[in-house]
Amino acid sequence: MSWLVKAPQTQDALSRRFRERISEGPIWVLPGVYDGLSGLLARQTGFDGLYLSGAAYAASRGLPDLGLMNSTEVSERAAEIVNAARTPLLVDIDTGYGGVLNVARAGREMVKAGVAAVQIEDQHLPKKCGHLNGKRLVSADQMVEKIRVLRETAPTLSIVARTDARGVEGLESAWDRANRYAAAGADAIFVEALESVEEFRHTARQVTAPLLANMTEFGRTPYLTVDEFASLGYRLLIFPVSALRVAAHAMETFYRALQSEGTQRGWLERMQTREDLYALLRYDDYEALDQTIARSVLPSTPEG
Repeated sequence: MSWLVKAPQTQDALSRRFRERISEGPIWVLPGVYDGLSGLLARQTGFDGLYLSGAAYAASRGLPDLGLMNSTEVSERAAEIVNAARTPLLVDIDTGYGGVLNVARAGREMVKAGVAAVQIEDQHLPKKCGHLNGKRLVSADQMVEKIRVLRETAPTLSIVARTDARGVEGLESAWDRANRYAAAGADAIFVEALESVEEFRHTARQVTAPLLANMTEFGRTPYLTVDEFASLGYRLLIFPVSALRVAAHAMETFYRALQSEGTQRGWLERMQTREDLYALLRYDDYEALDQTIARSVLPSTPEG
C-alpha cells in the first residue's frame, strides 16, 4: 500500500532487514523493477525485496546503459519504488557517479529516498554493461576509498560491492579485489560476468563475504536456477532487466498489432483489467482518504 495511505518503514529498518536476510539466508531473489508500477506488481506476486538496475532505469528513459544518469535522478526513481512497494530495495548506483565526493552525495540521497542498499562497481566512467568488452577498472585502492566513504557518510546504508575484474584482469584479481572490498566494509560482494558453474563455485570458496549472483539474459553467464545458485552458496540473486525485456517485447508487439489492425480488441484477454489495476493501486483506499471524492463505480463492459 502506498505511503500516502499508510506510512512506509524507515530507511534504517529496511536496511536492517536487508543485512539480516543476507546474513541468515536462505538465498534471496530480488527481481529487477524500474518504476513504481513494476515494483507494485513484483511485491503483489510475493517478492519481499527488489532491485533497481541502472540498465533498466536508463532503458525506461530511452537511454543506453553508459552511466548517463546522476544520483538525484536515480534516487528520485528509487523513492518512487520504495513508496509504492514498501519493501527493501537494492539500487545500482553504477560507479557512484564520479569521485569520492559524488559517492558521498549519492549515499546520502539514497538514504533520504528510503533505499535499503546500494550496489557500487569498480569501473571507470563511462561504465559499460559487465557482460560487454572494453571495460576499464579503477584501482582497488580507489574502490576501497569509495566503499569507506559510503560507510562513513551513510552508515545505515547496506553496501554491495561489484567487481568487473573477471573480464579485465582475470579471476584471481577478481577474488583479491572482492576480499579487499569486503574488508573495507561491503556487506556483500558481486563478482560480475562469471562464465560457468565452476567459476561460481570457486568464487564462493575464495570470497569471504555473502555473495550476489546476476542471472541476466543474453550475457556470459549460463542460465542457472534459484536452487542451483543456492546450492553454490549464494545469498542474493538478481534478475536485473528481465521484466523490462518482457514488457518491452509485449508493448512492441501490441503497437505493431494496433498499427496494422486498428483496434485493441484482440488483446483484451492479454491485458490487466481496469478492476485489477485499480486493486493493485489501492484506488479505494485513496478515495476513502478524501471523503469529498464520490466512490467510483467501474463501467460495465461494452457489447460488440
